[in-house]
Amino acid sequence: MALSEQEILDGLAEIVNEETGLEPSEVQSDKSFTDDLDIDSLSMMTIVVNAEEKFGVRIPDDEVKNLTTVGDAVGFIAKNQA
Repeated sequence: MALSEQEILDGLAEIVNEETGLEPSEVQSDKSFTDDLDIDSLSMMTIVVNAEEKFGVRIPDDEVKNLTTVGDAVGFIAKNQA
């Protein structure tokens, strides 16, 4: 069963929290991973790998650079979930 965008956002917030220690409430759709959440490229790759496992999606490396905001990531996962 496909997850809602809110469920994906909540799951992504948990992953970001585990990787960075940021409060899940700070992980919002309009936030930029780099500018607002201060996530570096190494942490971003870990988040991507964990999101792939959690949501059962494949996020190609060339797609990661397009996922600049939390909302971009949520939208990509929502579109690509099985």
